Amino acid sequence: MSERALRGTRLGATSYETDRGIDLAPRQTVEYACTNGHRFEVPFSVEAEVPPQWECRTCGAEALLVDGEGPEEKKIKPARTHWDMLMERRTREELEEVLAERLAILRSGGINLAVHHRSANRKSA
Repeated sequence: MSERALRGTRLGATSYETDRGIDLAPRQTVEYACTNGHRFEVPFSVEAEVPPQWECRTCGAEALLVDGEGPEEKKIKPARTHWDMLMERRTREELEEVLAERLAILRSGGINLAVHHRSANRKSA
């Protein structure tokens, strides 16, 4: 009875085909070395572009290609501050005009600072 029982398998779990008579794609083995002294090999297709760096299998550090060129240095953009972005939109003369206008409004009492200050405190509470 057990010979006739149906056996289930999971989809994609195993292949029942044999590897006999199959020609694999041509390969090359490339050696990498990490900063912690680990050396390992990675197989690539002959047609594939070999990356100059690879993650170390042992420690996860960056490993560099042995007997190869180092990775290209990435161009780092200089940090743009708020002032830099402001100066892209306005000239110094325009900023002086805006400052003079705002100071004139404050000095004339056009904006009640006490009311503005109280409403800001209520919002934060």
